Amino acid sequence: MLAAAAFLLPGCGLLPKDTDETLGWSAQKLYGEAKDAMGARSWEKAIKLLEKLEARYPYGRFAQQARLDVAYAYWKNNERASAIAAADRFIKLYPNHANVDYAYYLKGLINFNENTGLLSFIDSPDMTERDSKGTREAFESFKELSTRFPDSKYTEDAHARMRYLVNALAQYEVHVARYYMKRGAFVAAANRAQLAVQNYPQAPALEEAVFIMVRAYDSLGMTDLRDAADRVMRKNFPESRYFTGKGGRSASWWKLWDPDW
Repeated sequence: MLAAAAFLLPGCGLLPKDTDETLGWSAQKLYGEAKDAMGARSWEKAIKLLEKLEARYPYGRFAQQARLDVAYAYWKNNERASAIAAADRFIKLYPNHANVDYAYYLKGLINFNENTGLLSFIDSPDMTERDSKGTREAFESFKELSTRFPDSKYTEDAHARMRYLVNALAQYEVHVARYYMKRGAFVAAANRAQLAVQNYPQAPALEEAVFIMVRAYDSLGMTDLRDAADRVMRKNFPESRYFTGKGGRSASWWKLWDPDW
């Protein structure tokens, strides 16, 4: 009776069995199904198929493309760390691949979109707690793309995003400097404003950075540095909105300006 039961159980579906429908699929079929899943925005399914393709057929053009596509799928599935790791792995394995420029571009996009809310730090109760690391990493990826592949179809867009990131990073430093100013940390304010001036000389936020330097040095009684910053302000921003305060363009305009600018 036991022997008979042993023969009957598999037929009744009571014993576990392998239900992986992809067994025996070719690399081409796995890749085709993965692309269909990506087209349907079924990111988890696409990731599983691409990973199976890599494991079963580690060599060949389908495996190469799978390693790049899985980075994109991870990103769209909100798995940022895995997406960056996959893009880096592709760059390391295939530095001369025809699509390696896209891997750099994708790395930049992942970090860029992670920080599209960069300016939300304005609402932060503590400006010093904000981290611009992802923004800097996005900039570096776009910069590497434009340097290595100046003729890439992605380079023009990378340049535009780099300009945005430079402005955002400069504004970040200025907002942190303003945060320190309003709390009486004048040394820290001057240092952060100076960072913006040194690192982002073409950014629109530079005007306020120099203004903060003037105010901070004046508050610290560092008259030589204050006057030097004042000369920079007058030379580079002769029509600055900061000159329209109560003090006009007099020698002491920085003292008379509303501290809650």
